[in-house]
Amino acid sequence: MDETIEEQVGGSQKTNGGEEPPLVRMEGITKRFGGLTALNDVALDVDYSEVVGLVGDNGAGKSTLINILAGALDQTQGDIYYKGRKVEIKAPEDAKELGIETVYQDLALADNIDVAGNLFLGRELSKYTLGPLNFLAKRKMSDKAQEILDVLNINFDSMNAKVKNLSGGQRQAIAVARSIYSDPDLVILDEPTAALAVEESERVLELITDLKDQGIAVIFISHTLQEVFKVADRIVILNQGNKVGDLQPNETDMDKVVKLMIGGRYQTNESV
Repeated sequence: MDETIEEQVGGSQKTNGGEEPPLVRMEGITKRFGGLTALNDVALDVDYSEVVGLVGDNGAGKSTLINILAGALDQTQGDIYYKGRKVEIKAPEDAKELGIETVYQDLALADNIDVAGNLFLGRELSKYTLGPLNFLAKRKMSDKAQEILDVLNINFDSMNAKVKNLSGGQRQAIAVARSIYSDPDLVILDEPTAALAVEESERVLELITDLKDQGIAVIFISHTLQEVFKVADRIVILNQGNKVGDLQPNETDMDKVVKLMIGGRYQTNESV
């Protein structure tokens, strides 16, 4: 019998047990675009089931760093380790194969397709083929989609609703749910609450907590520090391409983080 989505996502393998190495380790990451240095010798660790808030002003290098980890950009220098093994991530497919999924701000949803269709977009389940025709297993996709949504406590009035008719928060929820279908170890969320109302932003924060509860690590990029402090286990701060802070929320405050974002010396909790 096939294992359920919940068994896939919530399995005992999604834990480090306090042992090294971390799930992800990025060392000495430098990225240059011509004469511009977008990242300068940046290091980033992400442990199993950890939520890391990645913050910084516009142009700090946040998107460049996650694009390197997601396979959308090559680093100029530096190494990436995944579960203790040095890896080469040269394309998004490489990241996905390792277990890294990324939800970008544009969400990449198809407005005229329903909820289930979007969860399986590009990886539809087939009932059978007849020559060049491919007949989709719509009932199976709907049932599997509901199973995925249930894992993250996401509810829709109808699985047949077209995505174009859904709210921004509901669309974000679909994108997050789609990211866990492949049973990832890490989900990267790029500004998931941007342009959302307060109530919908709160639901997205709940989704991040749900991902953590399912044993999935999260890198959460946001300009809203209140949100980062609510859900992050650790906050990594970038400033003009440099890593200037690596702090635990319960041992710092927003004023200190803002000072580092706009220009300050490197700090850890030991130096705060």
